[in-house]
Amino acid sequence: MEGLIDAPPPPPEWSFSGLLRYVRQLAPGLLIAIVVGLAAAWIADHYGGPVMLFALLLGMGFHFLSEDERCRPGIDLTARGVLRLGVGLLGLRVTFDQIAGLGLSNFAIVVCAVIATILFSIMSARLLGLEREQGVLTGGAVAICGASAALAIASVMPQSRRLEQNTIVTVIGVTTLSTVAMVLYPAFVTQLGMDNVTAGIFLGGTIHDVAQVVGEGYIISELTGDTSTIVKQGIFGI
Repeated sequence: MEGLIDAPPPPPEWSFSGLLRYVRQLAPGLLIAIVVGLAAAWIADHYGGPVMLFALLLGMGFHFLSEDERCRPGIDLTARGVLRLGVGLLGLRVTFDQIAGLGLSNFAIVVCAVIATILFSIMSARLLGLEREQGVLTGGAVAICGASAALAIASVMPQSRRLEQNTIVTVIGVTTLSTVAMVLYPAFVTQLGMDNVTAGIFLGGTIHDVAQVVGEGYIISELTGDTSTIVKQGIFGI
């Protein structure tokens, strides 16, 4: 599955000079990410508004830097390892009372939705004359966590050129749909008059990408962000 996404540079050799080269390689991209994060926090603190929204807007504005060979390694590491660490730390903020407050019925709905999505995707692939593996890939990606799920599922399937093509199509498709959902869902949630908890369950269960779930949830409110994080982590557990 090489070439589907850029990966952070490998760990350094275990020597001081190797570590120094590794730090120098990552430094430009990491510095950009730190500056964007601090700028988003400063704007939110001084002018009001969700810090996540400002971070997303600034990140989109400086996206062109990810194409620079000097900045790419640090940005790739931040967008993957550091982001996942951040999501994990957000999970530590969640209390057992918050989890219990969602209720078993809501988690049961999420579990049923995940299973139904995967089964529906497999059946749809058969009806459309597509390979079963493509149904599994798309179903798992939509139901669980988007491109990451697609790549994880593809890694345990028999490798072939066809599988690589199906994976690329799936990654592009779910990333596009997840981005569209991130733009449209706030208005959708508002129009339906959802409360913060219901909105969090909806976002966590329907947006594929973890970062987009977290960002979207905390844009609406802290409670919505906490709830969407719980739901998405519950889907991982499944």
